[in-house]
Amino acid sequence: MRKILVSSLSLLLLAACANEAPNPDKASAPFEEIATGLEAPWAINKINDEFYISERPGKVVHIDKEGVMTRQSVNFSDSLSEASEAGFLGFVLAQDFEESQTAYGYYVYEQDGEDYNKIVTLVLENETWQEQDVLLAGIPTGNVHHGGRLELDDDGTLFATIGDASTPELAQDLGSVNGKILKLNTANEFEIYSSGHRNPQGMTWDNDTMFASEHGQSANDEINIIEQGNNYGWPTIEGDQSKDGMEAPFYTTGSSDTWAPSGIDMHNGLLYVAALRGTAIKVVDPKSAEVTDSIEGFGRVRDVFSDGDSLYFITNNTDGRGTPADGDDKLYKLNE
Repeated sequence: MRKILVSSLSLLLLAACANEAPNPDKASAPFEEIATGLEAPWAINKINDEFYISERPGKVVHIDKEGVMTRQSVNFSDSLSEASEAGFLGFVLAQDFEESQTAYGYYVYEQDGEDYNKIVTLVLENETWQEQDVLLAGIPTGNVHHGGRLELDDDGTLFATIGDASTPELAQDLGSVNGKILKLNTANEFEIYSSGHRNPQGMTWDNDTMFASEHGQSANDEINIIEQGNNYGWPTIEGDQSKDGMEAPFYTTGSSDTWAPSGIDMHNGLLYVAALRGTAIKVVDPKSAEVTDSIEGFGRVRDVFSDGDSLYFITNNTDGRGTPADGDDKLYKLNE
């Protein structure tokens, strides 16, 4: 099932306004401001009434149930890369976090003048996160297209999105993890779950159906239904193109519109998609593949998170590609 959205006018409008400062006073949906002063935040975690949010410069922001915000240091084993879009990206708490104080982290690091991606476990000790186990290191990466999302399915299995490192042919090379979605198996090793991805940045599940968001080359952003072993076509096909043995997207913005989708989550039966270039949260019906709403007014949106009752999101106006307003970046709660 596919839905193609084509609008040259919307592309021109995006080009004109994508870097304007956010204006929540004109937001298209009611909201509550939870925290301000975040620095290029990337991934939202919430447990009980507390939040843990990764920031690209290398910190974890903890927000307690009273709303008090504390920056927790992270002791990485390698220096964070300063490449574009790099730093501390994916971050997800283990299912037994309350007992183990363990999480998974994804970061871009510099070694001997080269940049690589790494996936590790992190343990919280005395308000500082310590890198513990290296699950995967030495993942080649370019100046952009790092991927970086980490998510757990309902069984607690870890999945990771890896970008193509700006080398498109790697996405079709099963000897490379680049341009892939990976799954951590029972042997504690990553295996390729799906291939043919350009720069996937979001994952979520609707019961047993897995969805992933992906940046297109120039527009043609995608939301895919991910099935193990399938090839999603990049760079051979993109957007609404098709080829035997390759999967067409569940949804594509088409060649005239771009969202630059990042984090995604299911909430009240709908798919909520954080859009960076699109400066919105796009709401997609997972049955009809139709966009039912576009929540705007906050600038670049990096991640969305549903706790089953409420939807939360973080902006990314301080990531070097936006125009920050006072107090940016922020954590918001959507009031429906």
